[in-house]
Amino acid sequence: MSDRVCPWWIGYLLASPIRRWIQNPFPIISPYVHEGMTVLEPGPGMGFFTIPLAQLVGASGRVVAVDLQSRMIQGMKRRAAKAGLLDRIDCRISAAQTMGIGDLTGKVDFTLAFAMVHEFPDASHFFREAAIASKPNAKLLLAEPSGHVDEKKFAEELKAASNAGFTLEERPAIRRSQAALLVKR
Repeated sequence: MSDRVCPWWIGYLLASPIRRWIQNPFPIISPYVHEGMTVLEPGPGMGFFTIPLAQLVGASGRVVAVDLQSRMIQGMKRRAAKAGLLDRIDCRISAAQTMGIGDLTGKVDFTLAFAMVHEFPDASHFFREAAIASKPNAKLLLAEPSGHVDEKKFAEELKAASNAGFTLEERPAIRRSQAALLVKR
């Protein structure tokens, strides 16, 4: 990841219940996530989406949450344990150059890339790793904060996703974000 990585202490703000007034996670992810799925969530922070993802995948599913910062993972684990969902979440600390998800090849049903691709030094590498981990027809929801990522940069990310084997299915409306639902070919 790059030097633009969100500081760990902002994770507390991003996981705040007040954020639900702006971006409620359930309406954003529930159309795509169902019981029994394997979900990849890179850059989960302290679990704003991770906890709802774990609820949606149910006891037979799992969420693989990968973050560069151990303090983010520690905060997410505390929140997940308090919610009784830690057993559904595979928490991983990644390196800057890779998510370290080689064991997930062809196993992921859905990837949530929410406000984090712009933090990677190479979006192409991120999308290649996500594509390798994804099953055929798996979906990837890409959402970038419109305040950080302009139209040109978002178009570059979409091109990198396309080059990795993802096709644009739709452009869902997510408040304060540019978003795209992608499908692995």
